[in-house]
Amino acid sequence: MPPKRHLTARRVRLGAELRKLREATGMKAREAAALLGADAVQMSQIESGVAGVSAERVRRLAAHYACTDEALIEALMAMASDRTRGWWEEYRGVLPPVNLDLAETEHHATFLREIAITYVPGLFQTPDYARAVFSYMRPELPDSELTPRVEHRMSRRAVIEGDNPTSYEAIVHEFALRIRVADRHVSRAQLRRILEQIEHEHITMRVITTDQDYFGGAGASMMYLGGPVPRLDTGLREGATGTAFIDADPQLATLRTLFHKVEGATLDPTASRDFIHRLSKET
Repeated sequence: MPPKRHLTARRVRLGAELRKLREATGMKAREAAALLGADAVQMSQIESGVAGVSAERVRRLAAHYACTDEALIEALMAMASDRTRGWWEEYRGVLPPVNLDLAETEHHATFLREIAITYVPGLFQTPDYARAVFSYMRPELPDSELTPRVEHRMSRRAVIEGDNPTSYEAIVHEFALRIRVADRHVSRAQLRRILEQIEHEHITMRVITTDQDYFGGAGASMMYLGGPVPRLDTGLREGATGTAFIDADPQLATLRTLFHKVEGATLDPTASRDFIHRLSKET
């Protein structure tokens, strides 16, 4: 297949998984390419996500790589066949690619888990809250860039608000709920929005209060997105150098452990809801 015009996190992930399978056998790229009647350059493009690969070729490669995980093979074939052109494509060339990759990954996720320490999670944010957060970026964004970011963030909420919503578990620190990114009215509306959302059965929120002892997870913010099989789970963390997508098994295991450890410091969902309700009355 010809090289793809746009790299996406999903295409890159497919190529990376095919590379992992090949490397596990000790096979060289040129050897794998020969099995497809291709050359090493073409194989490199496939494994980097630059070039597409058919579902039939994915199965052929899996067979040559002695992969017997049928669920994984089927999932990789589905990725290769996927031609979804989601709403996020409207923002290509307008917003950084990472914004589109996040929306695409959320769209395909089987479940979502998130830890938010400093801000209300994006999937819960109101337009005013999101605008206030983006307005604080430096250098300051012109409205031509600020407005699309807010609109994109609001569109992302479709994964938990649509006809077939994704299961979402969020852990939020009290600090994120109390800090006023704008004024009192925006904060109160944001808390009401959260209270509305957590009434849905597929959404769970747990709160970490500021008086919680032995909580050293101030840097624990992250998102964990479930794949069709555990091998295809994805982690996401933001750092000083930007947003990083994580797919290495040891790092994914670390994120799963981190989520459960932080979860142990939270109020249960009912107590969390009551806490947010009280806070909304105080704001």
